[in-house]
Parts: sequence; structure tokens; C-alpha cells
Amino acid sequence: MAVRTRVVVHGRVQGVFFRDATRRLAERHGVTGTVRNTTDGTVEAVFEGSEDAVEKLVAFCEEGPRGAAVERVEVYEESPEGLRDFRITG
Repeated sequence: MAVRTRVVVHGRVQGVFFRDATRRLAERHGVTGTVRNTTDGTVEAVFEGSEDAVEKLVAFCEEGPRGAAVERVEVYEESPEGLRDFRITG
């Protein structure tokens, strides 16, 4: 059963390869979705996949890649849309 979670990551999260690291981890765990930089300096990601795999991606977002300084993460549970791949969209 697929789940969908949207996260908004606050802190020093742009310019530290956050999006690419998230994409690589999502592909490794079979998670679909998107990740993007926003104009307010946050990173927003949507994850769809098994509950366990999505939880791993959310846990990664709470730490971020080396060089990131995550201050807080907003987590929203949503209804799955059946996404087919993982993309960096912005």
C-alpha cells in the first residue's frame, strides 16, 4: 500500500546538494515524487511509496546532506496520486 508525504525543509538547505541527494536516495528505495527549491529558501519534497521507504526519506530530510543545517521540517500526509518516477522540479 502506497503512502504519500509532503515535507517542507527549513534552514540552510539550498546550495548544499539537498535535491540531488534526495533524488538518489528516493531512487535507491523505490520512492517516486518530486523535490524542489522554493523562493522562500526552503526545500519542498513529495514522496510516494511504501510506508517504510517514505519514512526513510523523511528521516533523511530531518538531517539533510553534509553541509546542510536543517532547522525544522514540516510533514504533511496526503493521498497518493500514483506518481511514476522521482524528479527534481525546481
